[in-house]
Amino acid sequence: MRTIWKGSISFGLVYIPIAVYPATREEKLSFRQLRASDLSPIRYKKVADADQKEVTADQIVKGFEYERGRYVILKDEDFAKVRIESTHSIDITDFVDLTQVDPKFFYKPYFLEPQKGGEKAYALLHKALAGTGKIGIAKVVISNREYLASVKPDGLFLVLDLMHFASEILAPEELKNGSATAITDKELKMAQSLVESMSVDWEPDKYRDEYRTAMMEIIEQKAQHKEIAKRPAPAVRATNVVDLVKVLQESLNRNQSLKPKRNGTKPAARSTATLVKQKRRVAA
Repeated sequence: MRTIWKGSISFGLVYIPIAVYPATREEKLSFRQLRASDLSPIRYKKVADADQKEVTADQIVKGFEYERGRYVILKDEDFAKVRIESTHSIDITDFVDLTQVDPKFFYKPYFLEPQKGGEKAYALLHKALAGTGKIGIAKVVISNREYLASVKPDGLFLVLDLMHFASEILAPEELKNGSATAITDKELKMAQSLVESMSVDWEPDKYRDEYRTAMMEIIEQKAQHKEIAKRPAPAVRATNVVDLVKVLQESLNRNQSLKPKRNGTKPAARSTATLVKQKRRVAA
């Protein structure tokens, strides 16, 4: 794992040298656009809207559109004048209860590793946060961009979680409030029973990207020039639910029948294709 940033955590007079490592990765498939006749990759050129002529790198400037069609041009020296302090420090300014922070604020975690000389202070901060249920709210600059962030304990490590600023959180004022719809006690009890019957211990490894797996299977088969069997489209589910209690009861019965028998042993591992087929049968 490669470090992406080195600096420190600071709060009060405490200084903790740390290294920052990615805590997640995005697994997505990338496809190239090709010319159908000879599979030649398609290149993208930068062209000007005015005359559709290609523009070289030395002719490109950065501009901010402050009114429609009107721009302010910014040069390198302009960006240099914007002085952001603590470019190599995670400056904790406040500690707040984790429960007070809306989960929508968090969006990208990083592992923090103590560097030489900072192990004791790192351990002290970790234990202090874990014992109080608090997180540190900080400002940090990564790649010349300032972020709001939090420092919080995660297992044996501290995690830096980049956060949205309040102005970036959208209010759902234009959405319909479905939670205000009236429901009966019977419907609520049935729904709670279904939730309970489907409740399990959190095991993140059991959730896989089935679309990516299925797509990779097709790519491998096409690379080997194998014929790919066409799969039937899943049945479309009805959206006009009339008897909600009946639907909940059917769901509860179906879930009970699908649950593996608790005989002290784990069910045999099944392939992704088998799981996909089973889910299609259930959806049908």
